[in-house]
Amino acid sequence: MKEVEPVTSGSTPVVELRNLHKSFGDLEVLKGISFIAREGEVISLIGSSGSGKSTLLRCINMLEVPNQGDVLIDGEAIVLKGDAHHRQIGDEGQIRRIRSELGMVFQSFNLWAHMTVLENVMEAPLIVQKRNRAEVEAEARAMLDKVGIGSKADAYPSQLSGGQQQRAAIARALCINPRVMLFDEPTSALDPELEQEVLRVIKLLADEGRTMILVTHDMDFARSVSDRVIFLHQGLIEEEGTPDEVFGATRSGRLKQFLNAANHG
Repeated sequence: MKEVEPVTSGSTPVVELRNLHKSFGDLEVLKGISFIAREGEVISLIGSSGSGKSTLLRCINMLEVPNQGDVLIDGEAIVLKGDAHHRQIGDEGQIRRIRSELGMVFQSFNLWAHMTVLENVMEAPLIVQKRNRAEVEAEARAMLDKVGIGSKADAYPSQLSGGQQQRAAIARALCINPRVMLFDEPTSALDPELEQEVLRVIKLLADEGRTMILVTHDMDFARSVSDRVIFLHQGLIEEEGTPDEVFGATRSGRLKQFLNAANHG
């Protein structure tokens, strides 16, 4: 497990979720989730398919609007209006600003096919953050070097392997200088060899002390990279703690069952 600077209990969390509920029609996916992520903390969300992990992650940057509860970024509550299924974003200017501080990496790479890798990485800082082109290009090339594909800057996504495309997506998310990185099963579309390329990059970012929340199916990786692990079951936090507590001193029978299945999968 990585070494992190101790965080004072009084510091404002980078991300705070308070009593989050989310339903799709009659299906209640999140049933009251609360947790915080502090500066430099890496949190892994684990659980079986349908437990609410990806929905929870998507609620943080309001790709899904929760029906109840609050999301705070650096202590600032995201403004929502309406109730239950009619709830919606209340301040478009605020959400654009907050999203510009949240780097999101999806299962699918979501790269623009008509743009080079470099252009993909530069897009958000130029268009959304309206930063200087020369400065952005230098930073984008540095980020591509960091994730190990600097030589592919002028290639198009179709010319890259899946692992290279996902590393380009990570570089793109990093180039906005996010306060927190969100990863939604970033290796689920990759074969095992390419998966390791991407996991190495995420481990590097964790070792740098970046604040990260990631949904992963890889228990060994969650154990090695996380400060805290949260096990979701049927839309609730069933168990959470350090990797040693969650994997080595499991209290929940449901979690034991899940880990046993994961180890024999």
